[in-house]
Amino acid sequence: MRVVSLVPSLTEAVAVSLPGVLVGATDWCTHPAGLDVTRVGGTKNPKVDRIAALAPDLVIANEEENRAPDLDALRAAGLEVLVTGIRDLPQAFRELARVLSACGGTGRPRWLDEAEAAWSSPPVPPGRTTAVVPIWRRPWMVLGRDTFAGDVLARLGVDHLYTRHAERYPRVPLEELRAAAPDVVVLPDEPYRFTADDGPEAFPGLPCALVSGRHLTWYGPSLARAPRVLGEALRAARR
Repeated sequence: MRVVSLVPSLTEAVAVSLPGVLVGATDWCTHPAGLDVTRVGGTKNPKVDRIAALAPDLVIANEEENRAPDLDALRAAGLEVLVTGIRDLPQAFRELARVLSACGGTGRPRWLDEAEAAWSSPPVPPGRTTAVVPIWRRPWMVLGRDTFAGDVLARLGVDHLYTRHAERYPRVPLEELRAAAPDVVVLPDEPYRFTADDGPEAFPGLPCALVSGRHLTWYGPSLARAPRVLGEALRAARR
């Protein structure tokens, strides 16, 4: 089986579970460390000719991470493309199992069982916490409705304030975000790399939680540690 992955979290899931199956991955596929496969461009601009030259049996993609025209071009080149759709944790577990099976897996990897167990009873503090969750600045964009990251936070007792917005990733003026007065501002380090020096200064007087984007938005082996890693970051911000 020869597989090309266009999704960083799926790259990690396949590489860890089925060593040797991956022959190509995007430039943004950083895990597992030291992954030695052909790089095929970005998630939004994959090099179709390079992928086709690898003669993969399957290309794995995601409806949100990858653009439909690129996936159509891969199909036009005669390649089979499996497109995942992941909006919440249960769907993530189902899709991960589907991807691994399609890539030749014959059983469930241990990490997938550990991840499901970790999320069966995640640590949730008493009471609910409100949040805004910027994912970009210049312009400011936040989590809106129907997102995987929003579902992850909700299961940790955090309700982000734009969960019923008409858009999934709305642009919201900074002044409006400040005026919303959330209990905490959650600042992930991807897709925009918020740091202690770039993010909290925009929200004076509000607690800010710098969190791992990999544990907030990736669906793969990182899910097993995500409840603990995210929970610790959120608790630290509220102290």
